[in-house]
Amino acid sequence: MVIEASGIMPDVEVGPDNTYLIDNKTFVSKDEVYGGYKCADRGMLLPIISEYTWSIEVRGFLYLVGLLYCFLGVAIIADIFMGAIEKITSKTRKVYLTSEKEEEPEVIEVRIWSDAVANLTLMALGSSAPEILLAIIEVIANRFEAGALGPGTIVGSAAFNLFVISAVCVVSIPNGESRRIKDIKVFAVTAVFSIVAYLWLVIILKAITPDEVTVWEAAVTLLMFPLLVLLAWLAEKNFCGVPNKTDTSKQIELGNFQPGETDKFIRDRQYFRDGRLDRDGLVAFIKEVKNYPGLTDEDAAVLAASKLVESQSHSRMWYRVGAVRNMTGGRKTQPQLSTKLKQVYNAINEHPEAPNLGEVPQVKPHQNAIIDFHAGSCAVMEDIGKFKVALCRSGRLDNRVSVRVETIDGTATEEQDYVPINEVITFDPEETEKLVEVEIINDNQWEPDEEFFLKISLLMNSEEREGVQLGRISIMEITILNDDEPGVVMFQKRGFLVKESIGNAVIPVVRKNGADGEITVKWRTIDKTALNGRDFTGGEGVLTFKHTEIEQSIEIPIIDDMTPEKDEHFEIELLDPTGGAKIGQINRTAVTITNDDDFNNVLNNMMKMTNANIHAMQVHHETYVSQIKDALNVNGGDIENATAGDYVLHFLTFGWKIVFSLVPPPSLLGGWLCFFISLACIGVLTAIIGDLASIFGCLVNLDDAITAITFVALGTSLPDTFASRAAAMQEKYADNAVGNVTGSNSVNVFLGLGLPWLIASIYHAAKGSKFIVQAGSLGFSVGLFSGLSIVTIALLMARRIFGVFGKAELGGPTGAKIFSGIFMIMLWFIYVLLSAFQVTGYFSF
Repeated sequence: MVIEASGIMPDVEVGPDNTYLIDNKTFVSKDEVYGGYKCADRGMLLPIISEYTWSIEVRGFLYLVGLLYCFLGVAIIADIFMGAIEKITSKTRKVYLTSEKEEEPEVIEVRIWSDAVANLTLMALGSSAPEILLAIIEVIANRFEAGALGPGTIVGSAAFNLFVISAVCVVSIPNGESRRIKDIKVFAVTAVFSIVAYLWLVIILKAITPDEVTVWEAAVTLLMFPLLVLLAWLAEKNFCGVPNKTDTSKQIELGNFQPGETDKFIRDRQYFRDGRLDRDGLVAFIKEVKNYPGLTDEDAAVLAASKLVESQSHSRMWYRVGAVRNMTGGRKTQPQLSTKLKQVYNAINEHPEAPNLGEVPQVKPHQNAIIDFHAGSCAVMEDIGKFKVALCRSGRLDNRVSVRVETIDGTATEEQDYVPINEVITFDPEETEKLVEVEIINDNQWEPDEEFFLKISLLMNSEEREGVQLGRISIMEITILNDDEPGVVMFQKRGFLVKESIGNAVIPVVRKNGADGEITVKWRTIDKTALNGRDFTGGEGVLTFKHTEIEQSIEIPIIDDMTPEKDEHFEIELLDPTGGAKIGQINRTAVTITNDDDFNNVLNNMMKMTNANIHAMQVHHETYVSQIKDALNVNGGDIENATAGDYVLHFLTFGWKIVFSLVPPPSLLGGWLCFFISLACIGVLTAIIGDLASIFGCLVNLDDAITAITFVALGTSLPDTFASRAAAMQEKYADNAVGNVTGSNSVNVFLGLGLPWLIASIYHAAKGSKFIVQAGSLGFSVGLFSGLSIVTIALLMARRIFGVFGKAELGGPTGAKIFSGIFMIMLWFIYVLLSAFQVTGYFSF
């Protein structure tokens, strides 16, 4: 009896003597059931059409394409899954602290989820869900018998993560830079567990109960997961050992602040340094942006959003989502700026008072001449007159190169404190030094120490820019020193104009002609058309200047009544100085309060536009509409910045995007609904991937164990590779690049093998049988990986300790980092080749 392949096979059960029972009626041989077609008995869900009669080459090609396409599908649904995790783990609670003002307690927000706990639970599950679910589904599909594909994928993925991803991260750091693991205690815990996990597998498969897994062995394997999370959390909180040199938490913890200190913290948040949008920070940033002509308010909002995103701390999950979207032509998580805005953004990053977020250009000494200053700063007396600053040339010396040197105002201003410079300096071949003459203006009037800057820049002509680049010290600070005397105290200006919505008017009071010793001066407000208590909160007070202090400020709260009115003003007077100081010429200043309803409207619009741009770059979606819109449009609708590659990838993944856009957005039920539905979708796709991989391996005569450690492991780990590389290049520390690899590898074993093995061992114990897991190839693969992982972790620690590697896990000297990368790649090849040789019978274990 021959059963024709009809796409969906009848209910087939194994009978005695390798026969098959069909519909409880007929016993036939395996060849009769499948008509002798190769690999027709593989797969739980596949095939869905009759393709047994097709040629093996065509079937193999189609299954390979299907496998790769499903990898893209898993990456896309994992993107949504990660969005749910981000929504869950980003929850905070408000904590109230006592303050100097009893009626206004200080409020800070503390994240509910610990970084270590989040990384080892939800985030690890997010990146490892396909491997874990594949192992569970395989056991269930095999009627609770062990398979080779799931365990092989888990071990193979762990090997790729530790060897290849670590190698990519080490060599991706720009020359001259390095990255160290910050939470080294947490890394130590996860590194030890990652080795213990795989050694434990060898022990139970080879020593305790050879080729068998019992219920207690599976239970211990699973229970190691909560033990790992607990110990990592204790290490993060530093419950044992000496205090960390650096704070291991990226969030505000209660112990970090004392009452009254949050004022300083809030001041430090200006210019988006905490990654949050606030009114004052936006005003300061927009003022900086408006220095560049031709920019609209929309451009300014895009730049502000970009600066905010760049200044935030990001998790490994954020980088993984960004890597997936780059692979699928989806909406980018990183700022997408036009060429013009990139130029402005880079210029803002170079501003002396702005956080420097730009990358240092790679130095190419053999191709280019390198021009920089001999030092980053110098100090001169005001009466020095003229002095010379040296420009140094290194690298290539056989060409003629030119650069521009110009002065930039700091607190010192051109024509008043120094003679401005804007000239082209030319180095002839073999010339290594040029001197630039700088002239300081001595005006015989006391001024505080002031500074200005010399800046080297490349010429605009593209031909003149060839063969030359700027070195590390392209900006030099020059400080003009003054002698000390007690000084005179006065207002900086005779009048100040403030907006009604400013909050507090800050009126600077300066100390000139000396700064020796401590002095005080009294101040008081004088009503004019603006009245104390109605338009402002005035009164009187005392300013204290400590030794060497040259500026203090009077803060006057301005009352914003939000009603249209004419401009009003009041005065502030200085009187009764002490400590030998005198009142200067400007002892009174007028403060004019101007109505700013129009200003408020403009600023509110800027806040809305900036928030809209930030919202466009966030990981998760808030509504079905935005989720479906992103799925329908290339680059999430940002067509202007979409590349040709984005269009191709969007076309290839369009079907997956449409299907998975129907998953509930993370905004519903705190992200948990999206979490579980996404996990279910990953499970279905993983089952299909398991069938595709098994049938493809059979068609090309590859054992499931070899298919698992090569095709399946690589397919599930590629997004993590790109994510880790981006994190390594953009983060200050190596935690999000390689610090989480060991933790993820541990979780793979504890959940990916512990859970399915516990289910299967309980099933067999209930039936009075044994759960057989052949040590063979799995035991050899696990043992080999354990040994090589010890070597790799030892190398990472050696890189952290020894100066030849730069005393950092990532980057460092070029030769050392290339050697490290090649060495770890070789370990991965050794693992794959020896595992494959053992499976194919070249040697036994």
